[in-house]
Amino acid sequence: MMNLKEEILKLKEKLDVTIVAHFYQKDEVFELADINGDSLELAKRAMAAKSKYILFCGVGFMGESVKVLSPEKTVVMPRIACCAMAKMIDVDYFDENLAILNKAGIQNDDILPITYINSSAAVKAAVGEMGGYVCTSSNAFAIIKRGLESGKKIFFVPDRCLGQNFANDIGLKSAVIGINTIEEVKDADIICYNGFCSVHQLFTVEDIEFYREKYPDILIAVHPECDPSIVALADFSGSTSQLIKYITELPADQKVAVGTEYNMVNRLRPNNTYVLSSTKPECPTMNETTVQDVYDTLKAIENGNIINEIKVDDKVSKYAKIALERMFEV
Repeated sequence: MMNLKEEILKLKEKLDVTIVAHFYQKDEVFELADINGDSLELAKRAMAAKSKYILFCGVGFMGESVKVLSPEKTVVMPRIACCAMAKMIDVDYFDENLAILNKAGIQNDDILPITYINSSAAVKAAVGEMGGYVCTSSNAFAIIKRGLESGKKIFFVPDRCLGQNFANDIGLKSAVIGINTIEEVKDADIICYNGFCSVHQLFTVEDIEFYREKYPDILIAVHPECDPSIVALADFSGSTSQLIKYITELPADQKVAVGTEYNMVNRLRPNNTYVLSSTKPECPTMNETTVQDVYDTLKAIENGNIINEIKVDDKVSKYAKIALERMFEV
């Protein structure tokens, strides 16, 4: 493994490649990266990188975001792994949900779509064409508040939990298409698509009760992709970057149980940090990428036979970029 890592470091320098890796990657892949971060941070920092090639260790929608924002760069991925949440929505499902709202008497002119960054470039483009925004878990509050200034109903895709949790924070009504009644949907300020993160659904109220009983002074910190029942009982809820800041700044003797992906939690701090689950909450698609995959992708570049290159249709790229840039403006 060490020899392979040494070869990777040599190749990336030789080939003018910047390696970027999401916080949820395995440690051995994470440690190879020039840039680490959450999805938005990676897209922004990759955009600023001077190298010709971006080798992105993450899931497919993240690679697409880099390509949309930096079309002049060659973006490759060791594995084009698919985020399960992003897979839950495509343009057809987006249109079908709009049709449901239209049938309920809510016309497209009265809808402002906002998509979580965990979505394909095609979905971002559909949102962009309707005048909508992209958001992340760290800026969703600000984006939703800006969106509400339009006087329109927010159609939030694809993560119902994120939409519900931020509606609760703001004190607004939310409803989920397919779960709530049509009357509840019509009455809601934020209408949510019925998608979710399978990893963040693993955390339960029973998990919180277990840790609070075992360690009465423990803090509970969770990601807002968790179910609203979990977020309501937590001491802190925040994005990946916000969780890292909150947890690493705690006193060393303060116990904390964290409700998010295992690899990130495991490397946060050595003592008094616990995973808020009786099972290992590891993202299967984020963990597809191996050191061997990184090496093979670099060798392919060296041999002039690029593999797993990310390409985005020009029209899709145009409108997806508009939706992303609206987010940056806020």
